[in-house]
Amino acid sequence: MIFPEYRPRRLRQNEAFRRMARETILSVNDLILPLFAIGGRKVKKAIPSMPGHYQLSTDNLVKTAKEAHDIGIPAVMLFGIPDKKDPLATRAYAKNGIVQKATKALKEKFPDLVVITDVCLCQYTEHGHCGIVEGQIIDNDATLDILARIAFSHAKAGADMVAPSDMMDGRVAEIRNILDENSFSHVPIMSYAAKYCSAYYGPFRQAAHSAPQFGDRRTYQMDPANAREAIREVTMDVEEGADIIMVKPALPYLDIICRVRQEIDLPVAAYNVSGEYAMIKAAEEKGWLDGKKAMMETLTAIKRAGADMILTYFAIDAAKEL
Repeated sequence: MIFPEYRPRRLRQNEAFRRMARETILSVNDLILPLFAIGGRKVKKAIPSMPGHYQLSTDNLVKTAKEAHDIGIPAVMLFGIPDKKDPLATRAYAKNGIVQKATKALKEKFPDLVVITDVCLCQYTEHGHCGIVEGQIIDNDATLDILARIAFSHAKAGADMVAPSDMMDGRVAEIRNILDENSFSHVPIMSYAAKYCSAYYGPFRQAAHSAPQFGDRRTYQMDPANAREAIREVTMDVEEGADIIMVKPALPYLDIICRVRQEIDLPVAAYNVSGEYAMIKAAEEKGWLDGKKAMMETLTAIKRAGADMILTYFAIDAAKEL
């Protein structure tokens, strides 16, 4: 096909044509809203690096979830900020832990809202790492039992889905086993399967009080230079029983989302992370770009790369545009 016989602009000349020929359709059904739960009442503490987002006590969390639910967002992802921390993250699997309380409250108010819970140790440990620490080494195998306990406690509280984000080897199988052995075989696992060691997590760590107190997370999160390794990580989690595979972050790893989509016949999630959100918000505040257009272009790009669902702090704003 060559000019002048073929003129691609013919199908771009008006909005109706553009809609008819559009290859990628972004829907509110694709969106998952992350929320930060904290103790107390009437707490709505702004997160400076994430304008429009807050640490929320359960009463305010329910209000935000209602807004999301009312405009059609199908799911939320819960992160907890505990009242105290310890080396073994015991508040992460406590019966009255913050995520457990928030989950119960949300399911009571909105039975049809999908509540997904983040399963990790970093917010709950004094050292801020995602696993048990021996000296300054992250002990992979010692962490697995605690991750399983956390997931089990979330399921008992009513979570519809659990999402391990720690990147310990073997954790999906451990979680699948404890759920299956305790009558929660119906609870799916959304695995943070290809989670990279990224600079784009900075605002989240401020929001969740989860920055590591020594070293970094390069021994367990993936090297940003690696692509083939992502397929190995994803394949392992699929074999261990994951139901949904996640790539995180999204924008710097669109190629990984695309490769995973081509290789894996399971739903693929992508996390449009806090740093990606903060960059657009900061540029919008400076007047350097149109925030709404940049938001929609970004989310469309993630969907176009192959994501079936997108975790994004833009969820409510994007749903209003859709």
